[in-house]
Amino acid sequence: MQVAYPLRIDSRGRSAEATDEQHIHDLIEQILFTAPGERVNRPTFGSALRQQVFAPNNESLAAALQASLQGAMQQWLGNIIEVGEISVVTEDMTLRIAIGYRLRATGENRSTLFNRTLP
Repeated sequence: MQVAYPLRIDSRGRSAEATDEQHIHDLIEQILFTAPGERVNRPTFGSALRQQVFAPNNESLAAALQASLQGAMQQWLGNIIEVGEISVVTEDMTLRIAIGYRLRATGENRSTLFNRTLP
């Protein structure tokens, strides 16, 4: 078991735990929604996703963002997962990110989806 993200206290008064699958989802979420420079001791941690939210939605932006996200995830999670397809779509005020990946330890293919409503 892993510590849950965001850090919280469970009903036993201890740090809440997450399954391995949820832990990897949490790690991906941290990379996606942390801006570079936001962490003091890891200034390159994160991705430029939040900076691109209000940019014009077109094919070149989507391609650049997908490459950027793939690079960030490979850099920070490359020892745990092999990143596959990444899809970034904005619809009205919702940002949808779908990520396919393979667990290096087991070879199991998984995917995860993030939906965020934009301000």
